[in-house]
Amino acid sequence: MSLNYIKNFYEGCMKPPTVIGQFHTLFFGSVRMFFLGVLGFAVYGNEALHFSCDPDKREVNLFCYNQFRPITPQVFWALQLVIVLVPGAIFHLYAACKSINQECILQKPIYTVIYILSVLLRISLEVVAFWLQIHLFGFQVKPLYLCDAVSLGKKLTIIKCMVPEHFEKTIFLIAMYTFTAITIVLCVAEIFEIICRRLCFLISQ
Repeated sequence: MSLNYIKNFYEGCMKPPTVIGQFHTLFFGSVRMFFLGVLGFAVYGNEALHFSCDPDKREVNLFCYNQFRPITPQVFWALQLVIVLVPGAIFHLYAACKSINQECILQKPIYTVIYILSVLLRISLEVVAFWLQIHLFGFQVKPLYLCDAVSLGKKLTIIKCMVPEHFEKTIFLIAMYTFTAITIVLCVAEIFEIICRRLCFLISQ
């Protein structure tokens, strides 16, 4: 029985009941993960090593880098991907435990409402992540960062630091904003598809 649960859960995650949901999961989700895993590591992988300040001392570089990056972008975006997937995963786990066929989701009102709620929660999480990304990283990575070094007890209260590959990072930031925006649009479109298919089902009855 447990194998059937796993099979149903896997099929539900990989083949959602909507066409837009399938596109989002199989194509766009895969592209987003590939983009983050491969290109994200290439752009941000060695950022801490190449982040240099004046004076170029290890403790100063580490202090200013931690101030510049309260959380590394790779960790933030990885958490975003995982958290955004949680609502859909919980719904499909529930569907698998109840042995709910994917076709039945759009035929029974209670399942349709629960699925729409999971999509709305996904939208909310993406919006929150979008806002946090703006707050943490902004829209542009500048080549020069002014570090507040008062707590280090240095003579200089403001230390100038050089940010490596700032232009590539700016492009990557814009790309991640674009991915988030597209995901939100796809989720909204999926809700409209669910409503239309539900109405068509009711009319056919």
